[in-house]
Amino acid sequence: MTVLFGKMEAEVEIKVSAETFHDIFSCRPHHISNMSPAKIQNVDLHEGEWGKPGTVICWSYVHDGVAKTAKEVIEAIDDEKLSTTFKVIEGDITTEYKNFIIIVQATPKGEGSCLVHWTFEYEKLNENVPDPQTLLEFCIHCSKEIEDHHLTQLPTAQA
Repeated sequence: MTVLFGKMEAEVEIKVSAETFHDIFSCRPHHISNMSPAKIQNVDLHEGEWGKPGTVICWSYVHDGVAKTAKEVIEAIDDEKLSTTFKVIEGDITTEYKNFIIIVQATPKGEGSCLVHWTFEYEKLNENVPDPQTLLEFCIHCSKEIEDHHLTQLPTAQA
């Protein structure tokens, strides 16, 4: 019997405070298209309010060179653990996966830095569906682009 359930995790350290990174994904995902414009074209509010569990948002993004969409419901926002949980309910991901949960958590690490931990929990539609490795790498790259955006927006110290 082929196992169709899976879990993948990855972590990246970035020079953005954990609180700021968490705030972007939990309350302001529509700002990510400004921070990672090559990957994220748009994030639209479909139902609910930014920053509230139960809110439905739609991502327009480019993954592996292909324009795609993902409609997600924000299942949980944990301001203590600085994590946000998204459940994919429509879009390209649902052509290969029956269930797909994305958890992004930021953990403070020193002054103005954090560890961003991405977790995918999923159920494939069949055994021919690959693990979402390239999508996990995509999320890591987005995290780094958010870092780059924040570093270029900071006022530079006078020499």
